[in-house]
Order: sequence, then structure tokens, then C-alpha cells
Amino acid sequence: MSTTGATADPLAALGELSGVAESVESVRKAVDRVYGHRVMRRRSNEITAEAALRGARGSAALSGADWALEEVRRRTDFRGDDEGRVMGAALRLTAEAGQLLSIWRQSPLRVLARLHLVAAADGNARVGRPRQDGEPVDEPLVELPLPDAAEVSGRLEGLSELIIAGSSAPALVTAAVVHGELLALRPFGSHNGLVARTAERIVLVGSGLDPKSVCPAEVGQAELGRAAYVAALEGYVSGTPEGMAAWIAHCGRAVELGARESTAVCEALQRGAA
Repeated sequence: MSTTGATADPLAALGELSGVAESVESVRKAVDRVYGHRVMRRRSNEITAEAALRGARGSAALSGADWALEEVRRRTDFRGDDEGRVMGAALRLTAEAGQLLSIWRQSPLRVLARLHLVAAADGNARVGRPRQDGEPVDEPLVELPLPDAAEVSGRLEGLSELIIAGSSAPALVTAAVVHGELLALRPFGSHNGLVARTAERIVLVGSGLDPKSVCPAEVGQAELGRAAYVAALEGYVSGTPEGMAAWIAHCGRAVELGARESTAVCEALQRGAA
């Protein structure tokens, strides 16, 4: 993980990059609009459930299973083909994320291992642990150079230490860094994108920015498109201030779009149309 200079709080330093403060403020306003909607006062559980479904659909779309929302609602068996298994993994991860909030700040690596176990849902010995040198990685969306096992281990430990120590950085910055770092490292043999996006969700919820989990960034990421997602990730991997700021801004825009989606759900419920 790159930072903008030596500091006791490198995540906070990222929050000072040009343009990041504007993204943070824009996200806060978008989130506040959802939480201020009158439907949220009476039916927040319904909004949370709908956001979870739409978030899972968006995350799966970025991993190659771009299904219509109604198809996700209709299906009950996700084991039949590759796309179905991706969608099933995304749904399982969304359900699991809420159970891991209390563990994240004490043991993020344990949470990541659990997320991979849930996503993979098989007994392979490689599941739930960082990959070793020579082990393949199935992540077709991300074609950036793959760090070796030693670098993966070191950077995961560094990320864990930062999370456990805490940071004064805005939640958006921390969430974007966790997401970007996991995609850059691809520490597991499979499902890295799904795990990275779920980890971002855990940070956004656990930080208090989106405590009811009604602003699914995955919806926004899917709406912005795979090409924009990969291009923004390349900025993160570059380690330049401009590239890092562009990635954080991209993640912020995704949260805003997720918030907009849930606002639309609130309005539909208010009209009695959903």
C-alpha cells in the first residue's frame, strides 16, 4: 500500500489528497439524504434488505454474473453454472458481512479468511488462507501484475495493523484503501473481487458512515462499469497521489450511487409501488 509520505497515520494522509475532501463531503451529503427520508424512520429494515440484495447483484455483475435484479429474486438454486455460483457467493457474503462487524477491528485477517471460506464454499485446502507462490489466481477482471506471496503477506499484515490501530481518516478513505489493497494483492485463489467489495461494505457500516447498510457501493460500482472500475484501480496500484485520489473518488461516487438507489427504493415504498 502506498502513502503520500512518512506519517503515523498514513490513511489520514490520504484523506488530505487534492479532491478527496470534496468526495468525502459529497458522500456524507448523499448518505444523509437517505437517512433523512421519512420512509427510513418506519421501514429501515426493508430498505436494508433491499440494499443487500441489490448490492450482491452489483458485486456479482463486476465478477461476471450480470443478472437482472428480478432474476436474482426468482432463483433459489445458484449451483448450476459458473455465473450462478458467483451470484450465490455474492449473496452469501452479503448475509455474512453483518455477522463480522465486531471482529473486524480486532482481527481483520480472520474476517478476510472467513469471507473467502463463505464465498468459495468448498473444502479445498487453499480456501481461507492467502495463496502461496505458484498457486493460480482466478480473477479475470483484474489483469494487473500479481504480487508474490511474500509481498501479499507483508502488505496484509500492514493493512491489518492500520485497521487495528485505528485512523482519523474519513471512513470513505479507509474503505477505499481496504478495497483497493485487496484487489491489488488478490490474496486468495478465487473470489478476491467479491471479498474486497464485502470488506469495503464492512468498513462503511462499522465506521458509522452507513450503520444500517443502506448505501450499497457495489450498486454504484456496477453502474459505473467494469472499465471505469479497472481504470480507477490502476490509479490506486500506481501509488501516485493523483492515482490514489482518483480511486478514492471513484469509490465515493459508487457510494453516492448506492445511496441514490436506496433513496429511489424509499420513494417507491412511499408511493406504495414497492
